[in-house]
Amino acid sequence: MTREARRAPEARVRWFGLWDSYFVICYLVTTGLVFTSGVPQGLRVIAIGALTLVVPWYAGLGRPLMLRHESDRRNTVFPVGLFVLFGVATAADLMSSFALFAVVPMLMMSLATRPALVLGVLGNLLPVTMMWLQGGAAGPAVLFVLLASLLGIALSALLGLWIKRVVRQNKEHAALIEELRQNREQVARLSHQAGISAERERLAREIHDTLAQSLTSIISLVQAVDAEVEAAPAAARQHLALVGRVAKESLVEARAFVADRTPASLQESSLAQALRRQADGLTAQTGLLVRFAVEGDERPLPMAVNVVLLRAAQEAGANVRKHADARAVDIVLRYGAGQVGLRVADDGNGFDGAAASAAERDEEHGAAGQGESQGDGGGFGLRGMAARVAEIGGVMSVVSEPGAGTAVEVKVPLEEAAGRMAEAAADEGR
Repeated sequence: MTREARRAPEARVRWFGLWDSYFVICYLVTTGLVFTSGVPQGLRVIAIGALTLVVPWYAGLGRPLMLRHESDRRNTVFPVGLFVLFGVATAADLMSSFALFAVVPMLMMSLATRPALVLGVLGNLLPVTMMWLQGGAAGPAVLFVLLASLLGIALSALLGLWIKRVVRQNKEHAALIEELRQNREQVARLSHQAGISAERERLAREIHDTLAQSLTSIISLVQAVDAEVEAAPAAARQHLALVGRVAKESLVEARAFVADRTPASLQESSLAQALRRQADGLTAQTGLLVRFAVEGDERPLPMAVNVVLLRAAQEAGANVRKHADARAVDIVLRYGAGQVGLRVADDGNGFDGAAASAAERDEEHGAAGQGESQGDGGGFGLRGMAARVAEIGGVMSVVSEPGAGTAVEVKVPLEEAAGRMAEAAADEGR
C-alpha cells in the first residue's frame, strides 16, 4: 500500500484520538459534578452508573460505527441507547445534563443531520422537563435552566455540525487520496505501455532498415549467382563475395541496434563517407549508376540527425532496388544555413503519388491495401522514414509521376532537431 493510501485512515484515527480525549474529559467533569451534587446518595449512584455505562456503549458500538461511516441497524440502536442512558442519568441528577457536550456530537456523528438535531434539542430540553416534573424548583430557576438549555441547544448543535463537517471533509480527503493513488497507478501503467510500444516501434524500424533490406539484397544476389554460376563463374564469385560482405555488415548492424548503439557505419566515419559507401554498395548489388555529391560546407551533425539521414538513404535505395527499375540514382547531401538535407532521385518507373497517398489513408482507416506502391507495399518504409524524420523536427517529401522517376527529399532544421533531442533526453532522465 502506498503512503497516500495509508494517510486517510491514519488521519481519521488521529482525529478520533482527539475526540476520544474530549469524550473522556466530558465524562470525568460530569461524574465529578454529580459526585459533589446535593441529591441523595442513591440517585447519585444511579446517575454515575448510567453515565459510566455510556463509556462501554460508545467504545463497543458507537466508535467503530463512526470510524467506518457505515449505515445499518446500529445507526439507530446506538443513539437510542445513548439517549436512554442520558435520560436515566438526568432524571436521577440534573447535573448529568453537562454530558450533553459529549452526547450531542455523538448523535451528530451517528445519525443524519435532521434526526440528530431533533434528538439534540430533546436532550437539551430534558433537564427543564425533569425540573418541571419534579415540581421542586421555583419559577426563576426553571427560567434560568430553560435559558441555559436553549444556549446548550445552540452550542451543541454548532459543535455537532462542525464535527459532521470535519468528518465529511475527512471522507472526501480520503476519497481524493485514493483517486490520486489510482490515477498515479494508471499513469505509471500507461507510461510503461507507451515505453514498450515505443521500443517495439524502434526495433521494427531498425529491423526494416537493416536486416530486412540486407536479406532482400542477399536474396537478389543469390538469385544472380544461380543464374551466373555456369555461364559466368567469375561474376558469380564476385556476387558471392558481396553476399558475404552484406551478411557481415548486417550482423554488425543487428548487434548495434540490439545494444541501442550508433550504427556501425557511423561509428568511425562521417555521414558523407557512410552515404558514399551506401551508394557504392547499391552500385555493386544492382549495377545501377549511383552518383553521390555533397553540397555546402561539410560539418559535424548531431548523431541522431546522422542516423535519420542514413536510414532515409538506405530506405530510398531499397525502394529503388525493389520497385523503380531505374538506370541511375542521384544522392545529394546538402549543408545549408541552419539545416541539412538529403535528396535521393531516380529515373525509374515512378508511381502515382496521389493514388499512393489515398491508398495510405485507406490503410490507416483499416481499408484493404490497393496494391503495392513504391515504399514497401502500402508504405511501411516511407511511413517509418517519415516518422523518423518527424521525431527530430524535420520534414520529408516524396515527388513522383509514372514514367518520370521518384525523388525523396528530407530537410532537418538543426535548431529544431537539437531541441527535440534535448526534450527526449530530459524525458529519459525523468
